[in-house]
Amino acid sequence: EIAKKNTFLSGLIVSIPLVSVLSMIWLYIETNDIVKVKALSNGIFWMVIPSMALFISLPILLNYGINFYLSLMISIIITISCYGLTIFTLTHYGIKL
Repeated sequence: EIAKKNTFLSGLIVSIPLVSVLSMIWLYIETNDIVKVKALSNGIFWMVIPSMALFISLPILLNYGINFYLSLMISIIITISCYGLTIFTLTHYGIKL
């Protein structure tokens, strides 16, 4: 509903990583293990980078006049590919997730 009135404000609200924060809190409460929380936070950081592909490719495809649903599907495929490439690259350089 907020997006109908103010897309900037709704983007700001949606960009808050609530699921990530709740996951870290829940993990800490259940395990009391800072190392696991740190590992989760690190994993989230590395996976945010390829997720940006969706937010870059979707408006580009829409600007080319491609149908919304097709643009979304292509953007999701691009994002999945970026996840795979990121995971491959990180493991190649010995970075553990």
